[in-house]
Amino acid sequence: MILRQLRDTDEDAEDAWEVVAAAFGDAAALAGKDGWPPGYIAEIHDRHRHLARTDPGGCWIALDDAGMPLGVALSARREGTWGLALLAVPPRAQRQGVGRELLAAALLYGRGCLRGIICGSEDPRAASTYRRAGFALHPAMRLRGTVGPETKERLSPPDGAVHEGVARHQDLLDSVDRRTRGGAHGADHELLLRQRRLLVVDDLAGSGYCYVSEDGKVELLAATSRRLAKRLLTAALLCLPEGTDARVAALTAEQQWAVDVGLEAGLELSTSGYVCLRGMPPPMPYIPSGTFL
Repeated sequence: MILRQLRDTDEDAEDAWEVVAAAFGDAAALAGKDGWPPGYIAEIHDRHRHLARTDPGGCWIALDDAGMPLGVALSARREGTWGLALLAVPPRAQRQGVGRELLAAALLYGRGCLRGIICGSEDPRAASTYRRAGFALHPAMRLRGTVGPETKERLSPPDGAVHEGVARHQDLLDSVDRRTRGGAHGADHELLLRQRRLLVVDDLAGSGYCYVSEDGKVELLAATSRRLAKRLLTAALLCLPEGTDARVAALTAEQQWAVDVGLEAGLELSTSGYVCLRGMPPPMPYIPSGTFL
């Protein structure tokens, strides 16, 4: 097995995607989709290349002797906060130590960081691996449901102004990041602004933001108070077109404000993996991104 850094190239992005598609191929069926949409694949390519560019020392790919990809690990450091964005090994390469070597390389990149965060799956092997690496496992919940006319009838309107976010808001976003998770996302916001709709609150009561995708995923929400967080999540759900499959994942027990909004909107609540933390309590009010943590 050859272990090397993932490069910011089309070839390496395709190899990383091949690993992801093989490792998580059933996810498309579980999501009710007929295969992987081309737009989704392009988005993942952009994210992998972004991390390979910003954190080459934290992004690794494992290859067999013929140069075929066996696994991939992507991690990033942001102002003393380390995050594991991806650890994927397809079934054909599992139980061969590939994942262990990839995780060791990614963890080494985070050595010296005060804080660490991983959005872990329900896989018990992954959970035990992260626990052995020193992470506290916080069981996570997920909200999901179709947005319909009754959704908007159930939800009370936001209790204040919510604005469309633009690039000039990045200083505000980084400031909120530091208060909630201890480190700004920095360049990650530049990519997210291209891929997602950004909602922002900023008034005398505090500030906050969240990203929401066209297909209904609320990703990366941070605010200086639960009240503002509820305002943002409410606005995110209300802005979705009818028929959209709304999804809000990685909710720890500390995010009851999000559970309340989701249940009021008629979304279904279920358990879903773990938010794994090291050197930090669960950030709140905060909903992490699986990729940008």
